[in-house]
Amino acid sequence: MADVLIALGGNVGDVRATFQKAIANICGMTQAALLARSSDYATPPWGDEQQARFINACIEIETSLDPHALLFTLHKIEQKFGRDRAREKRWGPRTLDLDLIAYDDVSIQKPELTLPHPRLFERAFVLVPLAEIAPDRLIAGRNVAAALAQLSTEGIERLPDLA
Repeated sequence: MADVLIALGGNVGDVRATFQKAIANICGMTQAALLARSSDYATPPWGDEQQARFINACIEIETSLDPHALLFTLHKIEQKFGRDRAREKRWGPRTLDLDLIAYDDVSIQKPELTLPHPRLFERAFVLVPLAEIAPDRLIAGRNVAAALAQLSTEGIERLPDLA
């Protein structure tokens, strides 16, 4: 079994409801156990800043799927919730974005999959929820909480828990 970190994001539709359904799909379709789920955070758009704020969260799961099969499944789940990676604008609006952040301590550098996620340490919108559930996790030799301390968290706001 592998310990896996996944980042969730979106800014189209009822994103928080989508997250709940997507996490259920992730666990069901990968036969994974949900180990931890962060709070949801409202975050400023990144890349293309002329769009609605995003909501971001992170989960930690345990799965026996290999990294490529897991990525394939995550992309299938994105499609199920209306995402079309082939037609969307880079860093543009989306219903659901599922990023594979880390898979145990595996390092992969292939065109279709890079682990750990290559831009993880540039993105406070991923590190804030990640630090909530795995502050002491080492990814590529870096501590999550220490990496977050190097970035500005301006504009990132923890949302109240859903009832």
